[in-house]
Amino acid sequence: MMAQGVLWILLGLLLCPEPGTACLPLLMDFVIQALGELEQKVPVTEIRPTASAWLLSAQDASPHDPLRRFLLKKEGLKAIKLDPHLLSPKLQGLAEKVAQHDVQGGQEYGVVLAPDGSTVAVQPLLAGLEAGLQGHRVVNFPLGSTAPPQDAKATSPYVGAMVPEVTATSPGLRVASPDVTSLDTEAASPDTKATFPTSVDSLLAVTLAKDLGLTFLQDPQTQSPPVLGTEGCWDQLHAPQTFTLLDPKASPLTTAFFNGALDGALLGDYLSWIPEPRPPLSLLLSQYYGAGVATDPGLRSNFRRQNGAVLISAPTLTQQVWGALLLLQRLEPTHPQLQGMSQDQLAQVATHATEEFTKAFLDCPAIHPRCRWGAAPYRGQPIPLKLPLGFLYVHHTYIPELPCTDFAQCAANMRWMQSFHQDTRGWDDIGYSFVVGSDGYVYEGRGWHYVGAHTLRYNTRGFGVAFVGNYTAELPTEAALRTMRDELPRCALRSGHLRPDYKVLGHRQLVSTKCPGDALFNVLGTWPRFAADVKPRTARRASWRSRRELPPLLPAADPQ
Repeated sequence: MMAQGVLWILLGLLLCPEPGTACLPLLMDFVIQALGELEQKVPVTEIRPTASAWLLSAQDASPHDPLRRFLLKKEGLKAIKLDPHLLSPKLQGLAEKVAQHDVQGGQEYGVVLAPDGSTVAVQPLLAGLEAGLQGHRVVNFPLGSTAPPQDAKATSPYVGAMVPEVTATSPGLRVASPDVTSLDTEAASPDTKATFPTSVDSLLAVTLAKDLGLTFLQDPQTQSPPVLGTEGCWDQLHAPQTFTLLDPKASPLTTAFFNGALDGALLGDYLSWIPEPRPPLSLLLSQYYGAGVATDPGLRSNFRRQNGAVLISAPTLTQQVWGALLLLQRLEPTHPQLQGMSQDQLAQVATHATEEFTKAFLDCPAIHPRCRWGAAPYRGQPIPLKLPLGFLYVHHTYIPELPCTDFAQCAANMRWMQSFHQDTRGWDDIGYSFVVGSDGYVYEGRGWHYVGAHTLRYNTRGFGVAFVGNYTAELPTEAALRTMRDELPRCALRSGHLRPDYKVLGHRQLVSTKCPGDALFNVLGTWPRFAADVKPRTARRASWRSRRELPPLLPAADPQ
């Protein structure tokens, strides 16, 4: 139980840090260091009562979150006075800045930069870890009962025993391996008729479901859903302190929040079924934000979206959002957003929220924005694309020749390619629309909205997406192939950037080049959207007539 105690000590310190302390850079490494420092300082023999005391004090310090206080509360233990100086002053300063997640004035608070380049909200991460350490506390809804749960100060008859999540396999999380086929997206789509929830799992409720439901209840009169999954930029990557969102209309459900929520749910699920003694939380997070938990490269932050889609099906999430709202309505009958809401109305909110979350986040690959990899400014004025486009052009970078397998390497490759394209080729920016790494991430080049310089004469007709590496004889990882084949176009279809009848073409089908390499091009031929009747132009000199005539299926070429 040491890990659980350390977690709640950290939560207590997050809520009550010493004022006026200078803060460390907002890096996940320092959150992990804080956990490690607590694990070293607090004796195992004292950890259980200390954890309970911090649980009570930390949750009672959050009067506006009765659901989390109710679900994660330990009953029957008296609070014990704690040493307020368990962390060094610098780590307490860090704790002060990541205590609560919030979005205000276009900036996001309570987030840190992780080693994989992603930004993570700390609060839902820690809540998920605690729920997992408690073993998925379950609240049951007796059918036909309208009685609210008893006061959270007493043991509620609606709270079931601490049991492992029975829907998980092997024996808990079904990790989405980097080299396996993804889930069928049709099977994962939300049901139009939600089934009444019979229980609420604390793990999903405290990480994702409650916040997702309440965000979609904030303005029931508007027809526009909240803006979900907004990314942002750090003021500096080596010592980040300020995180500014890219969309001023962003809701609190940003990419960083979803990252923290999924990380908390995935790691909480893992903690709920592994036997004692559980690993120290500092070790668990170091592995998860590194090479993988327990040497499993599939269970790491780089693949949180794929693993989250496996763990959280759309029907399950719909039920959990609905159930969390029902439980909160019973805990707080005067809640301004829930007062007077019928079960059918809450069901509609839950269904809508799940659909939008799936569309905006789970169905899309993780894309690092330009500021994350350190892009230089665009030279000149970018030309807007006329969306939607009809083609996806597949490239390989050739140089860099080797795949990039971590954020530092991929970001350095992006900077090198941009410098080469701007300074040597004389282009305005990096040529590609997007670049796919072998680290589980897509890197934004010119993006969805601006004309690139990737496929001569056809830049305005399609998006140019490149795999980092030389794929003349080798293939990208299955995860990278899946990103290009399934995830990126699925996201582009839903957002209106690609036409429903879009086609996939290899670079060599339009330009006399060996790109994207023989091995990769041969695989493209097996993809369902591949335009097989456009013949490659590699290794032959185009005649005067062929230069004037365009390949079939293609619209008139760009005038450039």
